[in-house]
Amino acid sequence: MRQLLLLFTAITLLVVLFWRMRLNADPTPASTSTASAVSVPAAEKFRGVNWVGGDSVTLEQLQALKQYNVNWIAQTPFGWQRDYDSPEVMLSKGNRSYWGERDSGLIHTNTLAKQAGLKTMLKPHIWLMNRDGGKWLGDIRMQSEEEWQQWFANYQTFILHYARLAEAQQLEALCIGTELYLPAVEREQDWRKLIQEIRKVYTGQLTYAANWNKEFEEIRFWDALDFIGIQAYFPLTQRQNPSVEVLRRGWKEHMKSIEGIQKRYNKPIVFTEIGYKNTPDAAIEPWLWPDRKAEDVPLSEQTQANAYEALYQQFWQQPWFGGTFIWKWYPRLRPNRRDHLDFTPQDKPASQIMAQWYGS
Repeated sequence: MRQLLLLFTAITLLVVLFWRMRLNADPTPASTSTASAVSVPAAEKFRGVNWVGGDSVTLEQLQALKQYNVNWIAQTPFGWQRDYDSPEVMLSKGNRSYWGERDSGLIHTNTLAKQAGLKTMLKPHIWLMNRDGGKWLGDIRMQSEEEWQQWFANYQTFILHYARLAEAQQLEALCIGTELYLPAVEREQDWRKLIQEIRKVYTGQLTYAANWNKEFEEIRFWDALDFIGIQAYFPLTQRQNPSVEVLRRGWKEHMKSIEGIQKRYNKPIVFTEIGYKNTPDAAIEPWLWPDRKAEDVPLSEQTQANAYEALYQQFWQQPWFGGTFIWKWYPRLRPNRRDHLDFTPQDKPASQIMAQWYGS
């Protein structure tokens, strides 16, 4: 009897201590409470397209986006780097760049976009000129600490140029980098310093556009930005001509990874690029560029439409989901096979699916 009494007393003390600890603890620890803290109002979602900067643009071409319920465009100028291990980053190629990618074209397009009731995200990219050996942007790696410092100094000159342009022209968002995997995951502190410098000259929203494959999960400076940007070319199936349900199932594992990052940083998720070709295999390796010279590529507008429907069914109603920028949209779509083989949903059923979800 005495032993039972002692056991009961010990259990009672443990229960009391447990509840005292619970009461004295922070009732909303950051690791758990932030999971549901982000809720993007429907009116504030990015209903965007990546705008192709051509040789001209008219107000009517931008106004045409309104029929698809688009409210944002992304404009993409380029910086130029010769080799993956070269620290030089050139701001422009002068007149060899498309007009729509030069400062004058960016400014004029933004002016017309404002008249059309559209907001703009400026999304500079680095173009790696020499891709011998299969190197791409994510492989950029300097050979010494001194070269890394040179690269970041040059990159800062490049991105601050566009940050100042964005501030002067009142562009509403700026993407500070795109798919720079090794520099992004291995040089966290350099990016944090860069973000501090950008915020000194630019007051709009900031993001970074991370590749879908590993990069968005490995970056550690998301907390310093306003939303998490993902280039969302996730593989969804091994089937050609997949149904919406097959594609929905293909999103499930990716969804877990995306939700994990969202909960960790308590930031909205925005797909800074997403798109599908109108081919039967469009959802197998969505990042692959089409062979636009081929004459015998089979087409499947239904596959493209199914991929759009699955995307929006899966994400649009999530409270933390901030929207999409569809890759890509031409000012004027030429009636040739080359443009229609591309990622654009223009003049295809996918554009109506985008419009329906953007209007919801």
